[in-house]
Amino acid sequence: MSEPQAPAPVPKQKILVVDDEQGICWAFKQLLQPQGFEVFTAASAEEGLEIAAAQRPDLCLLDVRLPGISGIDALPKFKEILPELPILVMTAHGTMETAIEATRKGAYNYLTKPIHNEDALHNIRTALQTCRLSREVAQLRKELDGAYSLESLVGKSPAMQEVYKKIGAVAGSESSVLVGGESGTGKELVAKAIHQYSERARGPFIAVNCASMPEPLLESELYGHVKGAFTGAVRDKKGKAEMADGGTLFLDEIGEMPLSIQAKLLRFLEEKKFERVGATESIEVDVRIIAATNRDLPRNIANKTFRDDLYYRLNVVSIELPPLRARKDDIPLLVARFLARAPGANAGAARPEIGQETMKLLQRYDWPGNVRELKNAVEHAVLLARGQPLRPEHLPEHILQDLRGEGPQRGESLEDLIRAKTNRGVDAAEKAGEGVVHAQVMAEVEKTVLETALKRVNGNQVQASKLLGIHRTTLRKKIEEYGL
Repeated sequence: MSEPQAPAPVPKQKILVVDDEQGICWAFKQLLQPQGFEVFTAASAEEGLEIAAAQRPDLCLLDVRLPGISGIDALPKFKEILPELPILVMTAHGTMETAIEATRKGAYNYLTKPIHNEDALHNIRTALQTCRLSREVAQLRKELDGAYSLESLVGKSPAMQEVYKKIGAVAGSESSVLVGGESGTGKELVAKAIHQYSERARGPFIAVNCASMPEPLLESELYGHVKGAFTGAVRDKKGKAEMADGGTLFLDEIGEMPLSIQAKLLRFLEEKKFERVGATESIEVDVRIIAATNRDLPRNIANKTFRDDLYYRLNVVSIELPPLRARKDDIPLLVARFLARAPGANAGAARPEIGQETMKLLQRYDWPGNVRELKNAVEHAVLLARGQPLRPEHLPEHILQDLRGEGPQRGESLEDLIRAKTNRGVDAAEKAGEGVVHAQVMAEVEKTVLETALKRVNGNQVQASKLLGIHRTTLRKKIEEYGL
């Protein structure tokens, strides 16, 4: 059995110091090398340009007064070689004119000699961090403007802001991530965002739906197989884990994975090794695992349908996507995005418009299918509207029925529904010997009345209290009591 390979060392950041004073170059080496930087030195701008072209440093410390080409004149030449290179100009003459001229020609900042170690380190680290963030922002904009846009992650609500923060926090790490949320909330898009904003962005993003195939096929899908491993295995086949080498493996609906496959996945997570079905030779890969589920995995663990050790191994970092009903303020933003991408919108046709009444209906509906259902509803309405503004009658019928209060239980009177609820509560109370049926039923009825009224007026408490005929203070207390 071969020994595990040590992880590849993280490459050091390179700093180029260009100064004709050997003492300055030596001092920067003594300061920066113990901090983990690789330091190159040059005694002239000409020599520095050659080193920059060959070594591609992450930052340059450039003296103004140099033999031959001055530091100020050399600035544009460094930028020609490395346009994003942050350059800190060093000068013993810290005049405003020098600073302005250096900045105009592309310097990030300037340092005045004599340079103090703490100031130098602070400026170097700040420049490196700022430039790294600038590159990340540029990459984000490029991805959002491209075909790989994250349309379901549109939103300014506090809940979505928390999601964005977590994506930003975990993207740069190698930790496993577990994404939770109801179906249609955009879990795969979160996984893609983490991948795209990580160091693995140039590697593959490979998705596997753990609920879409039976156990034997799922194992082959994940790890591949060799010829003759089972009936129909007429040739060797790579699995998704092998295809994801150097990138990210996304395991969707992980809660549906059979227990036998869970055991092998745990070993893979721990060792990054696996065997193809029917093979004995181990294959080692470098992948990051992101999993997603709409299940309550702790409950699955209690029911012994999901391994607790696998859960804790996957759930190093968790991101929970809010359902659309919990961020209805984002619906206009989402609708605008979907309308911009509606059939025909990119072919020169005018963007479809939506009436105010229709938008209010969209914000009243609870969207059990979340963003996916909203997207489908908008596309349905656009097709029916045929270029006209979207009106309520263009929405899918099941949404209109729900908004009219017509559902699976239509035809039952309010008395029948309350009677059925009371009977179920009394049955449970009789088994326990006591109960609080009256309080439970009354609270459920009252909560439903208040919730329905608040939805009709988009949460306006003044309007709701007038319509319900109760004092606003009473309404506010009830809202807090029921968590509305």
